[in-house]
Amino acid sequence: MTLAHPLANRLVPAATVLAAALVLASCSPAATSSDTSTDAGTPVTGGTLVYASGDAEPTCLDPHVGGNYPQALVASQYLETLYTKDADGKLIPWLAEDSTVSDDGLTRTVKIRDGIKFTDGTALDAAAVKTNFEHLLNPETASSTGYLALGKIDSMDAVDATTLELKLKTPDNSLLESFSMPWVAIESPTALKRTQAENCASPVGTGPFKVESWKKQDSVNLVRNADYVLPVSTAAHAGTAYLDAITWRFIPEAATRYAALQAGEVQVIDNAQPDAIAAAGKVSTIKHLDAPRPGASNRIELNSSKAPFNDAKVREAFIHAVNVKASIDSLFFGTAPQSFSALSSVEPLAYSEESLFGYDAAKAGKLLDAAGWSNRDSEGYRVKDGTRLSLTFPVSTSQSIPAEQSLFEQMQATAKESGIEIKINLLDLSSWYGDLAKNDYDLVSAPYTKVGPSVLSVLFSSASTIPAPSGYFANHSQVKDPALDALLETAGSTKDEAERKDLYTQVQKKVLEGYYVLPLYDQQNHFLYSDKLKNVGATTAVATPTFFDTWLAN
Repeated sequence: MTLAHPLANRLVPAATVLAAALVLASCSPAATSSDTSTDAGTPVTGGTLVYASGDAEPTCLDPHVGGNYPQALVASQYLETLYTKDADGKLIPWLAEDSTVSDDGLTRTVKIRDGIKFTDGTALDAAAVKTNFEHLLNPETASSTGYLALGKIDSMDAVDATTLELKLKTPDNSLLESFSMPWVAIESPTALKRTQAENCASPVGTGPFKVESWKKQDSVNLVRNADYVLPVSTAAHAGTAYLDAITWRFIPEAATRYAALQAGEVQVIDNAQPDAIAAAGKVSTIKHLDAPRPGASNRIELNSSKAPFNDAKVREAFIHAVNVKASIDSLFFGTAPQSFSALSSVEPLAYSEESLFGYDAAKAGKLLDAAGWSNRDSEGYRVKDGTRLSLTFPVSTSQSIPAEQSLFEQMQATAKESGIEIKINLLDLSSWYGDLAKNDYDLVSAPYTKVGPSVLSVLFSSASTIPAPSGYFANHSQVKDPALDALLETAGSTKDEAERKDLYTQVQKKVLEGYYVLPLYDQQNHFLYSDKLKNVGATTAVATPTFFDTWLAN
């Protein structure tokens, strides 16, 4: 069945308030709704918001370089995008004014808004956008997410100050979705002339805040952009941000972040643990913002490029050998409904099939017997030709919260009952990337956020087994299926929305029925914040919160 989840309508445009429609209320039992209602009070100007992030500290504040979610979180405060999403989940122009495409789909013309400047005084124009796209596509930038998003652009021409003409290698019906992501945000072309190290330290955008300083392993200090010009004219709040500044702290330990929130040392924390969300739901002074990310679901990918997962029977057996439901129920306190889809529930074209993913140890056993793993060693693990059925599972401690790590440990225990060994390796982010690059994994949980169903091409096309300039590749299940590639190519180029939906459904069925992934839940974006912080809830198209409309009550 195709799921059009109501959360798909909760993504709202960056730095925009559309009255009460901006509410990002959580559907979890422990949560309270975000504070974007009309009773939030009279806005107060001034003060510094202290935000505590549990994500890995970015190695570069320019999301063009690499392109991960921690970069998007902080960059959403000082960079803006050509497009965004409104309260109904519809793509709308932001720094762009309009866009048209030729009948053959090979020429995309983008009109750029006039009268907007970067915080260094450089004017936003078509040439500036062209420079940004060239920066993203330049291998020396070492982009991953942005590079892949713009991969079908063949050439560019700034026809005049407000007109950018893009020639495409093949039609790309996801290009405007790509334009809405922080990894394709627009930066000052003057600033981009600096060294990469300089630009990483202080990217220059058009947003409501700007980077003042960055103290590594501690915090990034952002200050109000006193010359900010809101690109749209329909917003309730014009002018500049209410807050004077944002201190963006990095606090890896979940318990320490929550304690800092309780003590009033910080006003917002991300990566909130399920038990903290449940506890916060019982007090009136802490609020909860639930903003699931678009693109892929949070899932475990099975490396089909080598034994044992080059055998579909073993992939299916593994999926039936782990009791995901019981673990999610016991560890997540209702904050993470189980997923049965390769796509996030916020994606309208997500296809879900629960029947494929039930815990069934007896079925797992029969499948393993049929695949030749019928004998067991002295420790109870299955063996074949003298080799134990052992799976290597590198886990990034920066990307998996403690509750998720506990989920993996419980999966490890139930898999052992079926004779499958899972070796969990807890790694820092750099070492985790290294293991993927060496193909030293059988299982991996690798979050990937992209607006729209075209994320399926990033994750499952044969081309995505080839690393981007950053060295990162996204097809971790290493699917190489010409029939799947053909479906993805047509799905990404058709102008017929009904055909697009049908093709992406076919793609998802092939991926799920091939047991290349084990869906877990939506990529979790849980933010807890003080009740002193008002008008929280506006997010970008990739569900990163923005604080243009937010103020601190006295």
